[in-house]
Amino acid sequence: MSFEFVIFLLAGAALGGFINGLAGFGTALFALGFWLQIMPPVQAVAIVVVMSVVSGLQGVWLVRRAMMSQRRRLARFLLPALPGIPLGVAALSVLSADVLKAVIAGFMLLYGGFFGFRAALPKFERPTPVGDMAVGFLGGVLGGAASLSGALPTMWCALRPWPKAEVRAVLQPFNVTVLGLTALTLAIQGTYDRETLIFIAVALPVTMISAQIGIAVFKRLNDDGFRRLVIAMMLVSGVMLLARVAL
Repeated sequence: MSFEFVIFLLAGAALGGFINGLAGFGTALFALGFWLQIMPPVQAVAIVVVMSVVSGLQGVWLVRRAMMSQRRRLARFLLPALPGIPLGVAALSVLSADVLKAVIAGFMLLYGGFFGFRAALPKFERPTPVGDMAVGFLGGVLGGAASLSGALPTMWCALRPWPKAEVRAVLQPFNVTVLGLTALTLAIQGTYDRETLIFIAVALPVTMISAQIGIAVFKRLNDDGFRRLVIAMMLVSGVMLLARVAL
C-alpha cells in the first residue's frame, strides 16, 4: 500500500464512521467517495458494508429501547428489503467506478436538498404500510448495489413527525441487517480475499473510534442542530465528489 492509498483508506474510514455514529446511516456516502478512487467498486463496497455493520452495531445499542417498542414498524421496512439485497449485489458486478461515484454524489446532493426543504414538504401523520414496504424493498436493492440502504428510508422517515430517537430506531437496525446480509452474500461469492481483509483490518479501528465520536456528538445535539449538521455535510461532500467525477 502506498502512502496515498493509506491516506485515502483512513480518510474514508474516519468520515464514514463519524457520520454513521452521528446519524445512524451514511457510511457508504462518505467512505466510498474516497475508496472508489483507489480500489474497484466490488472491493470498495465489500469493505464499506463491513465498516457499516461494525460501527452501526454501536448505534443499535444506543437506541435499543426505542427499537424494541417499534418492532412492527421496523418489520414493515426490513422484511421487504430481504429479496432486494441479491438484486442489488447482482447489479454491483456491472457498475463502473465512475457510475457508482456519480450515483453517490447524486444521493448526497439529494439528501442535502431534501432535508434543506423538508419543512415545506408534506407530513404523513397516519400509517402508510404500503409505502414503508416499497421503500424497504428499494433500500435492500440500494444496499446490495452500493451500501446505500439508508438513503430512501432516511428521506421517507423524515416526512414523519417522529423524534430523532424513533427515526434512528428504524434506520440503524435496518441498515445493519441489510448490510450484514450484503456482506454475507459477497463472502459467499468469494469477494473477501486476503487483500480485502488486510484493508478491513487497517480501516476498522479508525471507523470504530470515529463512530464513537459521532455518537458523542449525536447525544449533544438537539433535533434542529442534528438536521443542520447532516445537511451541511451532505451538500459539501456531494459537491466535492461530483466535481472529482467531472474532472
